[in-house]
Amino acid sequence: MTVTEHLTPAPSPDALPPMDVAGRLERLRGSLEGAGCDALVVSELTNVRYLTGFTGSAALLLVASDHAVFVTDGRYRDQSADQLAAAGVDADIRVVGAEPDAAVAEAAAAAGVRRLGLEADSVTWSQQRRWGGTLFGAGELVPTSGVVESLRLVKDPGEAARIRSACAVADAAFADLRPLLAERPTEEAFALALDARMRELGAADVSFETIVAAGPNGARPHHRPGPRVVEDGDLVVVDFGALVDGYHSDMTRTVAVGEVGAERARMLEVVLAAQQAGVEAVAAGVDAVDVDRACRAVIDDAGWGDAFLHSTGHGVGLDIHEEPRVSARSTATLVAGHVVTVEPGVYLTGLGGVRIEDTVLVTEGGCDRLTLAPKDPILA
Repeated sequence: MTVTEHLTPAPSPDALPPMDVAGRLERLRGSLEGAGCDALVVSELTNVRYLTGFTGSAALLLVASDHAVFVTDGRYRDQSADQLAAAGVDADIRVVGAEPDAAVAEAAAAAGVRRLGLEADSVTWSQQRRWGGTLFGAGELVPTSGVVESLRLVKDPGEAARIRSACAVADAAFADLRPLLAERPTEEAFALALDARMRELGAADVSFETIVAAGPNGARPHHRPGPRVVEDGDLVVVDFGALVDGYHSDMTRTVAVGEVGAERARMLEVVLAAQQAGVEAVAAGVDAVDVDRACRAVIDDAGWGDAFLHSTGHGVGLDIHEEPRVSARSTATLVAGHVVTVEPGVYLTGLGGVRIEDTVLVTEGGCDRLTLAPKDPILA
């Protein structure tokens, strides 16, 4: 498999190529019949953003075969009009003071919808009862799962450019701040500095709470940064990401501070080899489970199979964790345009941990590595 790398500066959001947001509604309409419904109520805000370009915190979207109705409240009257127009999305925007679900149900009934799909993964039990009772009791409610998410799997060039830009911001921030580990900061201080630097370099936000785990704390894969001071002999696991125009990056590097000893050095060597094997296994047509196996085989051979405590990776996009999953139980097959992470690790209680992670764009012949920070663990 071919692994491609392009080290380029992060462009400003205004310089990024456009995305075909307007075409997504028509793609969704082509999925309605297969989902068993005449129209779909989109309530998951990330899916609303994907379909319309709207970035606010309150909206419902009704998508029928020949029209769409967008419902929000007065806070977003102007923003919704501006963002949907900028995205070229044709929808009837309705601003309501209360009960947006009732407005959507009314629009569905007026359109003669008989089978109304709800996003089962984002609708609560009480909401379902309300839909089935007072809102849409005369029609049939259809639970759906993954209808919009399946459209989000393959990133278009504009989406890939945003993820690449987010990765470049994270790369640059880490390059700037990595030497600070030699000054023995606390985990909290280094995490705060890294977060601030990503924002200074153009990130709208961080992708998730930055993980900085020094010494024994590295044995906890999702350790929260605390007051522990980085000490000589520590392995320091740093897991972080930047958010650019709604799209995430995700990267982990492990740094050796001073002389870490033979066992920790071997951990670094094994995880680096496992991660490289996983990245080289990525390509269109490859089953995601085979990427997991490629990483796991190296760690198993080293005798640390039980210390690899999580799956190998996950999709990245508008959500930091999305499909396809890269795990021992995954049923996905990678296709060109998927963006996934490859992040094996070894975690030994009392000794510490090592995780190395890249975000990669799947291509026909391999993958394009988007996170380019060096993996050399030795702190100069």
